[in-house]
Amino acid sequence: MTPPSTPASSDVRDWLPRVTVATIVEDNGKFLMVEEDIYGVKTLNQPAGHLEPNESLAEAAVRETLEETGWHIKVDHLIEFSQWTSENSKNHYLRSCFAGTAIEFDPEQELDDGIIRAIWMTRDEVALEAHRLRSPLVLHHIDLHIKGKSTDLDVFSFYD
Repeated sequence: MTPPSTPASSDVRDWLPRVTVATIVEDNGKFLMVEEDIYGVKTLNQPAGHLEPNESLAEAAVRETLEETGWHIKVDHLIEFSQWTSENSKNHYLRSCFAGTAIEFDPEQELDDGIIRAIWMTRDEVALEAHRLRSPLVLHHIDLHIKGKSTDLDVFSFYD
């Protein structure tokens, strides 16, 4: 994989990658996904979002999963830490994708703005909707999870 090109020197001071998290939650061969409205387009993604102040990456993954799906989860391990630049927005993302276990569903949880619904889908169902995926990392991370890619959480340190 070739690294993205470096921003023009005048843009370097303003260039900031977006730090995001995503969670793969599998139950009986189905994956927890979110359908969201992105500028009027129905898009599919894992529960995912941005790191907020004063939280670890794993805490962000737990929070985002709850806010987008209503599911309380436990983070089990890191699947992959990825870099990706969106062709549409030109934003550069640093994405930590975690595997998690569903613990309990909260039907009273109000979902984040833009989230249409949470849905459980098989890998093949997700692949059939590849044209609607938020990024190519969505299916990529499902496939890495299926292959068993795993890194212990102690690879992360949080100093605050």
